[in-house]
Amino acid sequence: MQNRNDAVAAAENWIARYVRAWSTNDPDDIRALFTENAEYRDGPATAPWVGREAIVDAWLAQKDEPGTWSFAHELTAVDGDIAVIRGWTDYPTATEKARRYDNLMVIRLAEDGSAAMFTDWWVASQPSDS
Repeated sequence: MQNRNDAVAAAENWIARYVRAWSTNDPDDIRALFTENAEYRDGPATAPWVGREAIVDAWLAQKDEPGTWSFAHELTAVDGDIAVIRGWTDYPTATEKARRYDNLMVIRLAEDGSAAMFTDWWVASQPSDS
């Protein structure tokens, strides 16, 4: 990223595209988020999914159906190519996920705005009120 404003814009753009991919579960939307050899961790201690196709496959194997969740977020920090996003995910429907999660997403962005590394630090914070 050339300057802080560019880095902030790239991070905001990436999270908007991430939410869209989460909403559609479209493999092309997911694929477009990541570099060819990206690493995706769905928890801080989990083994990474490595490479676009592995990320798409793992994402779709545990996908959330549209309309079963809501997500709010704020960009918390940007330092060079690293972005930190705080998020709140709510699964209000009667499923095993019916609760609220606090997320802290750490993303290393490549020059083209795709993610070379993504880790979602999440914790179940409380039962959903819905």
